[in-house]
Amino acid sequence: MKRLTLLILSLMLLSSCVRDENYADSPMGNFEALWRIIDEHYCFLDYKQVDWNAVKTHYQPYITDDLTNDKLFQILGNMLAELKDGHVNLYAYHNTARYWNWYEDYPRNYSEELIEKYLGHDYRISGGLRYRILDDNIGYVSCTSFSSAIGNNALSEMLRYMDICNGLIIDVRNNGGGELTNAQRFAGRFTNEKVLVGYMCHKTGKGHNDFSEPEPIYIEPSNGIRWQKPVVVLTNRHSYSATNDFVNSMRYMPQVTIIGDQTGGGSGMPFNSELPNGWGVRFSACPTFDAQMQQIEFGIKPDIQVDLAASDKDQGIDTIIETARAFFDKKP
Repeated sequence: MKRLTLLILSLMLLSSCVRDENYADSPMGNFEALWRIIDEHYCFLDYKQVDWNAVKTHYQPYITDDLTNDKLFQILGNMLAELKDGHVNLYAYHNTARYWNWYEDYPRNYSEELIEKYLGHDYRISGGLRYRILDDNIGYVSCTSFSSAIGNNALSEMLRYMDICNGLIIDVRNNGGGELTNAQRFAGRFTNEKVLVGYMCHKTGKGHNDFSEPEPIYIEPSNGIRWQKPVVVLTNRHSYSATNDFVNSMRYMPQVTIIGDQTGGGSGMPFNSELPNGWGVRFSACPTFDAQMQQIEFGIKPDIQVDLAASDKDQGIDTIIETARAFFDKKP
């Protein structure tokens, strides 16, 4: 993990250098600069079978010298949406272009109202975690973000509190990601040995397939309390980015089962760049893979596929949580 950490830090430092000063601050200059940034640095063009030259041919006729900033922003945002990547954004002074269809085109499979019912009024809060022990002696943890710090002391206290439970449900539905270190720290509580969970590459040249040799990613066992009993991780299409990595890591732990819907993906580490007019660009630059070197950019399938049924929701029942509880009942 130390080698990977150094690689990530070096890539973060390099990300501020991904820019091109050879284009004019004009509608066409900004268009050309954006197209070139993606062409040379975006990491999924070939994997997603995006004909980036054809995209340029399609959008370039819309670029004229008299474009307003609003219209230019709309055209450039639409061009980036061709990548179908939630990690790709255009940041202007007045707006942010984003692609949300990676989860909006699918069943939501989540209700905060139902989560609040399951948590009740006496749940505990620590960092980005809300947790309590359900009536059937199953621990329930709702983790809707990895942006808030999840410290080792907080994790130890939570697992100590849950020690009497027969199993643990970790609900990462609607967790759009955050800090990868928080996700890895959490995953380290569920293994007693160093586990290979994937690989990372980074761009080494301007060609679409110019990548470094894969660098292994490991989850190290925590020095604190580690959970040995069965675990179920709940997922939906809004489980994205660092959460996608968390789910990928957890599925290599023998006591873990994934239940719910496929995750949203988002396996590319994002970099930042800038257009001549000062607008910021974020894009996926470093692809990560699972331990079999398979792409996870489009998400991870659960072990048990289940949707939140409308009939259950109307009765105040979360189908996915109840499926997890029934799963524990079947465990020997």
